[in-house]
Amino acid sequence: MTTLLRQIEKAWLSGNVMQLDFVRREIERMRIQVHRQRGEIRQLQRAGIPTLSAEALLDRMLNKIDELCIERDRLKKEQPPVKGRVLGGRSW
Repeated sequence: MTTLLRQIEKAWLSGNVMQLDFVRREIERMRIQVHRQRGEIRQLQRAGIPTLSAEALLDRMLNKIDELCIERDRLKKEQPPVKGRVLGGRSW
């Protein structure tokens, strides 16, 4: 029975790590998109085109990044503490 519990826990933790990696990649992708959006807003402003809708989109993107950061922090807290071993170090 305890072996089964360990397997379930291991699977859950690896799933949690995968979720954390996904959220981190999504944050990075969204930050790149925000950078591009800001550039497009500058181009529109130079051309004298109204930027209200582009700025609203930028606002939604920034809010989404904030939500993802909160999710990332939550997932990090759920992870077990990292062992203090150096990579390739002895285990005894």
